[in-house]
Amino acid sequence: MDNRDEVKVGISNTIRTLRFLHNEMTQKQLAEQIGVTRQTVMAIESNKYSPTLEVAFKIAEVFNLPLDKVFTYRSGK
Repeated sequence: MDNRDEVKVGISNTIRTLRFLHNEMTQKQLAEQIGVTRQTVMAIESNKYSPTLEVAFKIAEVFNLPLDKVFTYRSGK
């Protein structure tokens, strides 16, 4: 199996889509609502950084969704 066949493991999210569906909310607007920097939102959104549980819940709360509708986890098993 080469790298192209591997299933991506870890946490992924739908934040970019959710922002677009919520009046095209900017990363800065989301960051202000959850108390982090725009750079942090950008890193979470692009799966370069996993949010703390508290930040993950705050993001889900902004979109009025359960956590599992915003974030998913693949273990690779």
